[in-house]
Amino acid sequence: MIRPSTPQDFSTLLEIINDAASAYKGNIPDDRYHEPYMSAQELKEQIADGIDFFCYTDNDAEIIGVMGIQHKQEVDLIRHAYVRTSARNKGIGGLLLEHLRENSNKPILIGTWADASWAVDFYQKHGFRLVTKEEKNELLKKYWTIPERQVETSVVLADEKFVS
Repeated sequence: MIRPSTPQDFSTLLEIINDAASAYKGNIPDDRYHEPYMSAQELKEQIADGIDFFCYTDNDAEIIGVMGIQHKQEVDLIRHAYVRTSARNKGIGGLLLEHLRENSNKPILIGTWADASWAVDFYQKHGFRLVTKEEKNELLKKYWTIPERQVETSVVLADEKFVS
């Protein structure tokens, strides 16, 4: 089942994000990876900045996947898409992504690490396309608040509604 997150889900969201983000270790630039990958304060700031999280729960109502969406001007951003390590490769990410897409009438953009090939492949499998390096730089600076080093080491993918 997919449902909006509640304030009571905060610690579980943080746990899943940090568990799943362990896949980045040794794959993204060393200067961008740290543990925990996301602090509680950073998650609070992300939520305060307008990221709405949705949770995928199993039959026991345990949250095993999370994905956020952030409404920014004329686009929606998919933010912080993570599935528990123990539940990967079972279609949960795809179900969450499809749910968010069905509930958005705007073009959707996704930023991720360039070296996270599994993430890029996942989004491409679901119909997203990589934008050019020039578009990526413009879009990351327009819609995201991230350090320049992260801009350098990231990619942006767009859905079919996005026209550059």
